Amino acid sequence: MLLAFSALLLGIPAAASASSSAASTGWIRLGNLTTSPVDAYVYSSGSSSPLIVQPDLTYGDVSSYHVVNTGDYTVKMRSAGSSASSTPVFSTSVTVQAGKAYTVAAFTVASGGGQVMVLNDSLTTPAGKSLVRVIQASINQKTVKFYCSCGGYITTNAAPGSVSAPAPIPPGTWTMTATGSSAKASLPVALTADTVHSELVLDTTGGGIQVVDLLDAAGGQPPAGGVSTGFGGTAPHAPGSLLPWIAVIGAGALLSLAGGLRLRSNVPHRETTGV
Repeated sequence: MLLAFSALLLGIPAAASASSSAASTGWIRLGNLTTSPVDAYVYSSGSSSPLIVQPDLTYGDVSSYHVVNTGDYTVKMRSAGSSASSTPVFSTSVTVQAGKAYTVAAFTVASGGGQVMVLNDSLTTPAGKSLVRVIQASINQKTVKFYCSCGGYITTNAAPGSVSAPAPIPPGTWTMTATGSSAKASLPVALTADTVHSELVLDTTGGGIQVVDLLDAAGGQPPAGGVSTGFGGTAPHAPGSLLPWIAVIGAGALLSLAGGLRLRSNVPHRETTGV
């Protein structure tokens, strides 16, 4: 009976559930690559109540991915701390398709103004490769060229607010080097097969720059949990699987059942005598 109960618990069709969920959901994450802090709001189409609120995103902050249903959404970014009904500084729309991931981020562009962009995030890679793109978010460097020690430039002459095409790179630990008009920075990045990375070029205090590696996907799925860019930027974890909790509950039930049976077997039987 115990074995049958255990098999019933562990036989929950998790794969089927995950497949069904993937068919009707996608992912959104939010970022701020401007110098002014913002509060980001995500609204479902036709709704005035925000589905997601990401407060106080400062320069370089990138949230974790949020799981959302497929459909149309509006993203509004307001000055940090302002009323939720105030006029947004940036606003855009995004259509989430099943199994797709998107980064919605505010950028300072080459002209000096700001705009919000929707980036389509790759989740899959060529077999045995990693994909790497460069997000040029340095405001002080008018152009940046980005070199990988694997043997070539991923992008050259990248202006503020530009995003390169993803480059396929073999697994290994490579040095990523960003060279701007007046500053340079390098970062060793370990790439494994079937992972997708964004290399973020950010300004630092004192006029320098830094390279920050963001993991966008591994094995075809966005990572759960916050993303650290060196300037903050963590957010609540995406909802996890219920299976660990079910396993705990099941284990507790099994222990209770086993304990009850053992207790019953240890209860002394009263002998009866015939009249």
